[in-house]
Amino acid sequence: MLEAINLTKTFKNTQAVKGVNLYLEKGETVGLLGPNGAGKSTTISMLSSLVRPTTGDVLLKGESVKEQPKHLREILGVVPQDIAVFPDLTARENMEFFGKVYKLPKRELKLRIEEVLTLVGLEHRQKELVKTFSGGMKRRLNIAVALLHEPELLIMDEPTVGIDPQSRNYILETVKKLNEEKGITVLYTSHYMEEVEFLCRRIYIMDRGEVIASGSNEEVKNILSSEHSIEVEVEVVKEDFLQRLQSHPAISRVTSTEHKVILLAPKEINLLEDVFSIANQSGTTLKGIQIQAPSLEDVFLHLTGRTLRD
Repeated sequence: MLEAINLTKTFKNTQAVKGVNLYLEKGETVGLLGPNGAGKSTTISMLSSLVRPTTGDVLLKGESVKEQPKHLREILGVVPQDIAVFPDLTARENMEFFGKVYKLPKRELKLRIEEVLTLVGLEHRQKELVKTFSGGMKRRLNIAVALLHEPELLIMDEPTVGIDPQSRNYILETVKKLNEEKGITVLYTSHYMEEVEFLCRRIYIMDRGEVIASGSNEEVKNILSSEHSIEVEVEVVKEDFLQRLQSHPAISRVTSTEHKVILLAPKEINLLEDVFSIANQSGTTLKGIQIQAPSLEDVFLHLTGRTLRD
């Protein structure tokens, strides 16, 4: 349905995107992952015809978007990372304004407003000012605006940033419903790996302006098929414990949170005895150990050396 061919974008002396190739088939949901500064937003801007590529092209059903952007814009809905609604208008007034921008007939617009506000769970709040809404409600209204003209293709750029878990789950279920019941093709970027795993059949990972991995969830995870992930739960993560693990020759990566340390190592090497020994040497109290297959986040860290939030 949509294909990027050797897309590049240069701003002054900085090449933000370097020869990106990707495609979306009709009716699928595709994830686009990458740390901040990877070139995701610039790529999305080119895919949606907001920014003209320096070189390369975007094809919609085989037709050049660079030469004919109108056809794409007619079937495209975009949910931007920043909330793009008017805070001093009500939810319904926002919908009416954007409906006129889309040039929807008056009767059709009225029906679409009711349908979409119900879909995103705002039908009972439609007469309230947007500035009184929670972050999650504003995000849901952002999505409603993008759906008003019944797009065939939906591009969502981190639509759940900074909202509560309940609103986040509502948005995820809404996106899944749109894809499964309406057949809308979705390109989805997120800072949350679990969202991409829940929604997306295929994934592209970008870093420093390039696509560095792509495939189904399982294909991408299989990049680390010869390794396993060891999750060590501790009472307190001590610096000495981390340093000793990092210096272990068989451990390829060590990451940590407040009470957990995650190790990546070859499957054939049994590290449990060494972990117990290092914990004893560093005075670290162990509370639990789990060995599991590498997650999508493990693969991401392996490929980029950074978390999504870096």
